[in-house]
Amino acid sequence: MSRSPALPSSVKTWVTLGQATRFLFSSGRLMGWSLLLVAVTLGLTWGGYQLTTALMDQLTGNFFQQGPEVVGIWGWIKFQGWWILKWIFLLLSRLIAFYLAFFVAYTLTTPSYVFLSVAVEKKKAGHDFEEDAPFTLIGVLVDLREGLKIALVGLLLSVLAFGLNFIPIIGQILVILIYSWCSALMFLDYPTARRRWTLGRKMAWLKRHWLATLRLGLLAALLGMIPLVNIFLIAFLFPLFTVHTTLNFMVLDGQPGPRVP
Repeated sequence: MSRSPALPSSVKTWVTLGQATRFLFSSGRLMGWSLLLVAVTLGLTWGGYQLTTALMDQLTGNFFQQGPEVVGIWGWIKFQGWWILKWIFLLLSRLIAFYLAFFVAYTLTTPSYVFLSVAVEKKKAGHDFEEDAPFTLIGVLVDLREGLKIALVGLLLSVLAFGLNFIPIIGQILVILIYSWCSALMFLDYPTARRRWTLGRKMAWLKRHWLATLRLGLLAALLGMIPLVNIFLIAFLFPLFTVHTTLNFMVLDGQPGPRVP
């Protein structure tokens, strides 16, 4: 099996999103599996997003339904503040709702995305690819445990982000950084799953490669903030993000095959 010519030859060269796109489109097998995952992820995320946004709107009650009366200068100032807060809440609450729904879809589709990640490694590494760690019941239980840990971390951070949403400017910046980190953690879970990395080891990797973490997760976090179309964008791009992260994990980790601790 030959290596893909679309990728840089140096193991220390960052793989751009454009290079990852060409790599994905160079394989009919990867494309077919990606399209199937898009359909499944889209359906699961859309259903969860609708339920979550309905619950959030119910919790806020009528606060954002009608603004304060505009009486005098002070009334005008209060109305402008209410209007700004309304749109900030709308954008950030949709981002949070999206990620809550996506965490559920992520958990349910993790095995399929792991399969996609492994296929990417096989195509990239060629004859240098090392087979998976032995399949055992203990290994499966470890994978399930780590997947649940990531989902719980995501849910806890979503609750934190919901509170930070109400802090002007600083809160919004922190929310974006939080979800960039969450996105990178989800993507990293796929190439590390067959290596049976613990959650602590994955988080240590993100900390050690903090700039790469931001580069891998920021675009997904920003796309998640776009109302209505965020679900479709992320669902269509998630396989590409998986390919992008897998290729760069191979670059940064420096090993084409699994390394079981």
